[in-house]
Amino acid sequence: MAIFSRLKQLKHAWNVFKDQLDNPLQAYSGASYGRRPDQVRLHFSNERSILASILMKMGMDAAGIDVRHVRLDEDGRYLDDINSSLNECLTVEANLDQAARHFRQDAYMTMFDQGCIAVVPVDTTLDPNVSGGFDVKTLRVGKVVGWEPERIRVELYNQKTGIREQLTVEKKFVAIAENPLYAVMNEPNSTLQRLIRKLNLLDVVDEQSSSGKLDIIIQLPYVIKSEARRAQAEQRRTDIENQLKGSKYGIAYTDGTEKITQLNRPSENNLLKQVEYLMEMLYSQLGLTPEVLSGKADEATMLNYMNRTIEPVVASLTEAMKRAFLTKTARSQGQSISYFQDPFKFVPMSVLAEIADKFTRNEIMTSNEIRQKIGIKPHKDPKADQLVNSNMPQAVTGAEQATGETQPSDGVDPAMQSSLDDLTNQVDEIFGSLKSLGVGEDALG
Repeated sequence: MAIFSRLKQLKHAWNVFKDQLDNPLQAYSGASYGRRPDQVRLHFSNERSILASILMKMGMDAAGIDVRHVRLDEDGRYLDDINSSLNECLTVEANLDQAARHFRQDAYMTMFDQGCIAVVPVDTTLDPNVSGGFDVKTLRVGKVVGWEPERIRVELYNQKTGIREQLTVEKKFVAIAENPLYAVMNEPNSTLQRLIRKLNLLDVVDEQSSSGKLDIIIQLPYVIKSEARRAQAEQRRTDIENQLKGSKYGIAYTDGTEKITQLNRPSENNLLKQVEYLMEMLYSQLGLTPEVLSGKADEATMLNYMNRTIEPVVASLTEAMKRAFLTKTARSQGQSISYFQDPFKFVPMSVLAEIADKFTRNEIMTSNEIRQKIGIKPHKDPKADQLVNSNMPQAVTGAEQATGETQPSDGVDPAMQSSLDDLTNQVDEIFGSLKSLGVGEDALG
């Protein structure tokens, strides 16, 4: 049997290098690139400046918020996740090239850069033009390049051909999300665009000042008014250039009556002050601080940044997907697309113990839910999955009823509890005997 099992393993084994040789499709499988063709590309002005790091930071923070296809109760409260292909796209794999978090970051980065995006369902179970009850199997982020009354023109990456293509799709089944900070980041005269222009001008000045030119003026000992004197001065300038160019250390000599004036000093302008002013204004309008970018911000600063900057962006995307991917019937049945932010992400470990105690004591979270937040595997005790206050005496819990075991309500040992019960019964019998002998309750009290 061992030999038969070994032969069966060898028959069905697979090797990646051998597959390259045996597969005839490896000769040509579509367009090929040295870099990922589906990756988001920022505008040229954004990519070359410090703004690329700001957009990347905001995109990463927004992508850290989970988005799921969920079911709500009658009061709009979260019940559970829906096991659907759409939820698979939002939590595991959006398409062949992108996982869920990479897809969300792609969407937010494109939104910051373009101002408006279109999340297109590429593969669906039913034709969206025929029925609205389709389930989304793959999603892609596209750039809107044209607007029509009921349709849009989208530039979308086609994984079959490996190139970006433009196609026209209906607005009703495409999630169109606009940047809530459009007036600050994408308007032609917004703070961000003004800052980009100032940074470009500052780069031009820096290139001119570091171009390698000497920028000197030679004062000759004679007046240059005639053509002969002008030709003589030009010849003198050429001689000095040749001396500097041909010298190993860049040394030249001049006549004792000639004077050299150096001009390559820093140009006096207020570009740098304007850039600093616009940077401060952009930070205040976006709710950013240098501490947020450097990772040194405290909990209050991060909470303000997440609520003012990140939450509106995530809400814009989720509302657009809810409108496009869920029909009115599905929404009436309690289906929704919601985002969930981890409230313990920015809490230090020194404060987490006190929060865990308050949450379990007030029956807000179970012990296993707290253990999951701090990275510890759940405990097998059924009580760890129940909303109970372990500091207070408890009645018979659901776990005890399910197992058929009776646990002491105040944490007393079972043997000691039995002795206390016997002693109580004896005291009750004594009181009963005294009452039968005519002893009044006042005397007993």
